[in-house]
Amino acid sequence: MFTSSQMLDKMNAHIEALRFTRSPKGLYAPVEYVLSMGGKRIRPVLMLMAYNLYKEDVARIYGPATGVEVYHNYTLLHDDLMDNADKRRGKATVHKVWDDNTAILSGDAMLVLAYQFISDCPTEHLKEVLDLFSQTALEICEGQQMDMEFEHRDDVLANEYIEMIRLKTAVLLAASLKIGAILGGASASDAEYLYQFGIRIGVAFQLQDDLLDVYGDTAVFGKNIGGDILCNKKTYMLIKALEHANEAQRGELKKWIAAETFKADEKIKAVTLLYDEIGVRTVCENLMQQYYTSAMENLSAVNVAAELKTELIDLTKSLMHRKL
Repeated sequence: MFTSSQMLDKMNAHIEALRFTRSPKGLYAPVEYVLSMGGKRIRPVLMLMAYNLYKEDVARIYGPATGVEVYHNYTLLHDDLMDNADKRRGKATVHKVWDDNTAILSGDAMLVLAYQFISDCPTEHLKEVLDLFSQTALEICEGQQMDMEFEHRDDVLANEYIEMIRLKTAVLLAASLKIGAILGGASASDAEYLYQFGIRIGVAFQLQDDLLDVYGDTAVFGKNIGGDILCNKKTYMLIKALEHANEAQRGELKKWIAAETFKADEKIKAVTLLYDEIGVRTVCENLMQQYYTSAMENLSAVNVAAELKTELIDLTKSLMHRKL
């Protein structure tokens, strides 16, 4: 049984050793650049950990694990392009180092490469794994489209937001776990429990990100606080604030949302104060805890010895205990 940090070391070493030898080099250089940025590698690590619940030879699934990481980075590359972002993990984004067209084409190549890596699995599991991965990739597109449409709507409901983050964020975590379980020879019920564990923990993670963007410590969170407030992002916090506010509070919130010119620190301070008055921090924390509890119930139902699940539990706890 390997620890999560050992799994991370294994995946980092494997990805660092990848070489894309096809030409033209201009297509693959951005791919190598994106993968060199590192990151937490949570999705491949979860795949290896799910597999390791049943088998020890984790090196056998480095291909599919690499596939989910390449796919995840492909989505980030295109997200950065759509958002016209300047930085990713402290480095210039692909479309800034090269150009928009290169980012689109190299991203497309990453999607194809992801499928090639994912397909590196035993033939008896190939169709099930590819079907799950394809469904997941399509759902992520659906979640991204919902997120984009929310930008132009003033009537987004809380359940719509939860569905959006389930699609945009949680399904890839869940699929990573389920693919690892499938390749490890898990029962259909265990594979599904691990999938549902991933869905619920993914939603909890995103709700935590919403909280951290308002109440987090910049030094710990790794980015400036209040970004969601400044761009009027339809987070669970904002949706519930508008839902629970009294008339005066709702009017003040809408004033800040509609404001075209403002001082950033003033807007962040004013909206945060309204969140405090309305009590949406507690509402968000309570829902996050519900999803976390449900995730652990699904993990508990997986039919392997309790001690084998310790690493997954510890990794989840560490991710959920970032400072607010």
